[in-house]
Amino acid sequence: MKKILITGATGQIGTELTMKLRQLYGSDNVIATNIRKHEDNPIVNGDPFELLDVRDYSRFFELATKYNIDTIIHLAAFLSATAEKKPLLAWDLNMGGLLNGLEVARELNCQFFTPSSIGAFGPSTEKNNTPQDTIQRPNTMYGINKVAGELLCDYYYNKYGVDTRGLRFPGLISSVALPGGGTTDYAVHIYYEALMNRSYTSYLKSDTFMDMMYMPDAINSIIKLMEANPDQLKHRNAYNVSAMSFSPEMIANAIKKHIPDFEIHYEIDEKRQSIADSWPNSIDSTCATEEWGFHSVYDLDQMTQDMIIKVKKKLNL
Repeated sequence: MKKILITGATGQIGTELTMKLRQLYGSDNVIATNIRKHEDNPIVNGDPFELLDVRDYSRFFELATKYNIDTIIHLAAFLSATAEKKPLLAWDLNMGGLLNGLEVARELNCQFFTPSSIGAFGPSTEKNNTPQDTIQRPNTMYGINKVAGELLCDYYYNKYGVDTRGLRFPGLISSVALPGGGTTDYAVHIYYEALMNRSYTSYLKSDTFMDMMYMPDAINSIIKLMEANPDQLKHRNAYNVSAMSFSPEMIANAIKKHIPDFEIHYEIDEKRQSIADSWPNSIDSTCATEEWGFHSVYDLDQMTQDMIIKVKKKLNL
């Protein structure tokens, strides 16, 4: 990676990834893009930032050539809950944008990364320690997009030789940028509510287990995968990666170690609950470890301690 273009750069993953890549490769070599400019986001002022609707192929190609891009990190997408509310728009953005990104990568011989998700699995998938290679029959638009995206990236690698790479992320938890409409968003919001109000109302049942990962581990896994020897990559577009699996009750108990008077309540959102119920409880990331050395650092208690420190500072509490 020498000249990197990031789409959806002001989102939850993009914000921290852009900051980290600018530290590693230099600010002028990492071009952040998004459909709109969020002035309060730390990555948009002073360093390269361009407006880009990823459905606009001409603009996508223009920016990639303008900056002599050799790596595209494509993050622009609707997440699970938002995609269920707007399924046709989700298909247009998630699949149309991905196809444009792949075409630009093909034309300019760029390395290409896009994330997949545990949403690519469905209710008929083995829920515990879900294997790398298994049945994928999701029942959400987001999940369908992710499965199609994995296959499309495989196609561009096999047919055109595009160096495509991807990770099946679990729920991601960040202290920097808020999530944008995913089923696992509660695992971020709960820290803010715990610090501000000593209380949180969960839209998922207390015993709903899902895989999760702290954002520093997610960012490091993207960079490690992109820097890996391509000859080592057998599952290049769909690596299972995981760090921890927990329920709302468990994260609440972890918070109570630092905020003893914190309380959690439950008002179940049936739509989000049904999405969560269709996803794995935990996934097996052995292939990622064996093929390119994936490993995570943070467990639930370590993440909780770090989140409370950073969110408290962010909120000036």
